[in-house]
Amino acid sequence: MRTSRTMGTRRTLGRTSRIAATLAAGALALSLTACGGDDDGGGRGDKGGQQDGGKDTAASVTLPKLDGENLEVAAVWTGAEQENFKKVLAEFEKRTGAKVTFVPAQDPIINFLGSKIAGGAPPDVAMLPQPGAIKQAVDKGWAKPLGAEATKELGENYSPGWQEIGKVGGKQYGVYYKAANKSLIWYNAQVFENAGAAEPKTWDELLTAAQTIYDSGVTPFSVGGADGWTLTDWFENVYLSQAGPEKYDQLAKHEIKWTDPSVKEALTTLAEIWGKKDYVAGGASGALQTEFPASVTQTFTGGDQPKAGMVYEGDFVQVNIGETDAEIGTDAKVFPFPSVGDTAPVVSGGDAAVVLEDSKAAQALATWLASPDAATIQAKLGGYLSPNKNVDVSAYPNDVQKKIAEALVAAGDDFRFDMSDQAPQAFGGTPGKGEWKALQDFLKNPKDVAGAQAKLEADAAAAYGS
Repeated sequence: MRTSRTMGTRRTLGRTSRIAATLAAGALALSLTACGGDDDGGGRGDKGGQQDGGKDTAASVTLPKLDGENLEVAAVWTGAEQENFKKVLAEFEKRTGAKVTFVPAQDPIINFLGSKIAGGAPPDVAMLPQPGAIKQAVDKGWAKPLGAEATKELGENYSPGWQEIGKVGGKQYGVYYKAANKSLIWYNAQVFENAGAAEPKTWDELLTAAQTIYDSGVTPFSVGGADGWTLTDWFENVYLSQAGPEKYDQLAKHEIKWTDPSVKEALTTLAEIWGKKDYVAGGASGALQTEFPASVTQTFTGGDQPKAGMVYEGDFVQVNIGETDAEIGTDAKVFPFPSVGDTAPVVSGGDAAVVLEDSKAAQALATWLASPDAATIQAKLGGYLSPNKNVDVSAYPNDVQKKIAEALVAAGDDFRFDMSDQAPQAFGGTPGKGEWKALQDFLKNPKDVAGAQAKLEADAAAAYGS
């Protein structure tokens, strides 16, 4: 997953540790098993909208009548993620009378939008997966600021940190509709039990667990190295915990160079896993040919002899585990990314709704997506996490998702957004280039820390223009 911008400066690291501890306790042994108003405040109907296709519930957001209006919404989402989002759009249609068309986009979405805009047919709203992409859209003159109603809805439902990452130049452009908790390691419970391994809370304990699993005859880690973004996520968790939040913010803005000693320390730490013989399924060459979905499924298939015992990634791993016979909370369990420094990291990602064609209808859709009504619909469908603090946690379909959502919302502003997503797309969000490629090369040769730093800095300097 991916995004850009600097998080707020107020952070309480002790609170972050408590949140991570809460998630650890909650995740252990869990099983997966309105009508809006018109302009004068009147509703389109006399009851609330249906949020889950079942009984009516009261609407919390006022929307205008938009009969005869047509909107297009572009996003890179596919499969169940796309279908579930379409249900959210369908409820907006029901409440307003507008017609909304989902436009499948290609990644990187900025390039896709550029072609649509050049052709004179931009979508009204786009879901952008990087704060860097939001800034690009603003700098190009594509994005339009949010109106008063959307901004008001955002202020009522989101912590200041989640509002801030949707701002450019002090103006609000993005509504972070979808989030990800990217500080989780998922593990095969049978492998841990057979090996006698325990859930680790620190990096040293993670290395001990890995050796214990290796000694039992199972490769410790599965890494989806074919997708460079998974490697940036590994780095970010290690760096945030080890170097601390202020350094993290500085590196995210390229205020310090990638040749900084703190980057050397993080890469050296990563090499304790990436460079350890037989610690990564398929070795470096195998990992670099393994796409993210396969990195998950191969951890939870194969009975007592899966290809790996653990896989790192965010809450969205649940979707891929669902493609196997493993039950989350029973066969597949999760623990927070261990602390490398004084505190465990809390790294997040997300997708923001940005208005490209300013209109009453487009602004109403942004307002809708900022509401708990919209997020609750998709939360009930699973495979989704909202940073909206007014979504009742009971909306999530299983205990694992409830605990992950609680941890994310409880973090308030005590988190950091995905660093690569804060970078210009050329550095932090393009396959085969920039940070993705440099870390893939480092996975191939973890001994060359200095070489990796030099390549990262050269690519960052070119992308940031500094």
